[in-house]
Amino acid sequence: MRLVVDLNRCQGYAQCAFLAPEVFTMHGEESLVYSPWAGDEHREKVARAVAACPVQAITADGLDGAAGAPAEAGRAAFDAR
Repeated sequence: MRLVVDLNRCQGYAQCAFLAPEVFTMHGEESLVYSPWAGDEHREKVARAVAACPVQAITADGLDGAAGAPAEAGRAAFDAR
């Protein structure tokens, strides 16, 4: 799945880095470093990270298995649990 983080919107709360450290990492206190591509093995953690972002800065295409699926699909799946 393809990930995009709006770094202008990101406020460095680091929820994504806490929930999916294989994909998102904080460099210093405010700078986010992330992999723009995440494998299927990280799908659940990425869905949780997308849902937990307080400013909704993360977009994950293909989160529900279909290319081009918006991150909101991941949020809905996470909230349904």
